[in-house]
Amino acid sequence: MRKFQANLIAMLICCVVFVSCKRAEQMMAPPAVDESDEKSTMNADGADVVTPEAVDESDEKSTMNADGEEVVTPEAVDESDEKSTMNGGGEEVVDPASVPVPMGMVLIPAGEFQMGSDDRDADADEQPVHTVYVDAFFMDVQEVTNAEYQAFLLDEQNKEWRKDSIDRRFADDGDYLAHWRGNNYPAGQANHPVRYVSWYAAMAYAQWAGKRLPTEAEWERAARGRRSGAKYPWGDTISSANAKYDADAADTQDVRSYPPNDFGLYDVIGNVWEWCLDAYVENVYTSEARRNPISGGQTISSLMSDFENVPADTDRVLRGGSHLSPAQYSRVANRNRHTPASSVFDQGFRCARAVSP
Repeated sequence: MRKFQANLIAMLICCVVFVSCKRAEQMMAPPAVDESDEKSTMNADGADVVTPEAVDESDEKSTMNADGEEVVTPEAVDESDEKSTMNGGGEEVVDPASVPVPMGMVLIPAGEFQMGSDDRDADADEQPVHTVYVDAFFMDVQEVTNAEYQAFLLDEQNKEWRKDSIDRRFADDGDYLAHWRGNNYPAGQANHPVRYVSWYAAMAYAQWAGKRLPTEAEWERAARGRRSGAKYPWGDTISSANAKYDADAADTQDVRSYPPNDFGLYDVIGNVWEWCLDAYVENVYTSEARRNPISGGQTISSLMSDFENVPADTDRVLRGGSHLSPAQYSRVANRNRHTPASSVFDQGFRCARAVSP
């Protein structure tokens, strides 16, 4: 009996020792790893290695390259807020959708075009054909009308540009607004293009309107639309369905009477010749700059700020032909000229404006 009790006590002691050892092992063991939540593991060197599951792809904005530099992923770019991109030449390209266009104007996109002409009707001053790049700019949809010019004259700050007050330095032929009576244009011609205006007067209006005259390159870029090498904005032939040109009657027509070109511009051919900013230089195409050219040795800003002191003997460029011009002079590459104080009966203008000041 005593032997049995001794054995029983020994067995109980062994059980207690076994249970105690198991509990000790559980307390000393590392916590179990939930593989579904695992974010990282240890490599053979004991370094923490991030597993693919540790990356939240929906929130990822950037990664690190082999040199430890941050690399922005496509997801990090908010394309809806993008305003401009860079082209292959490192030039900023304006996104048309992001640019607020002034009323009555259209955006002419930046780009290259072939300026000049080498066809059989081309004059020597239109050659050689050459590649020109112009920055984006705004252009008036239509030529400045009589009604618009009247508003300029009726502003008291512009009274020196009225027909009876203009300085003869700025209109030396006596024809300035020849068909107006005082500050009134001919009845029924509110929407005809203003004419009998000098380059100086056109510059004054443009400055008052917060605009400027286009450069010759800008004018041709805008007038051509997207038709490279064509004689006219719409193709290689012209008819009375396209423009007011080669007319017998010495009168103009309402603006927007004919279809616009590819950029939405009306009457770039016919109706009235349009003043440009540049001085006329006959052989300028052989040596002018290929990016935003302007002839005459001045900048746009210097001309606009001091146009009244431009010498009266420096001819300025006219483009587009008029209601009296034959087909040859109505071509988009044709160049004309006159002194800045001349106010010929078929000279008018439209304005331009830079996209960025």
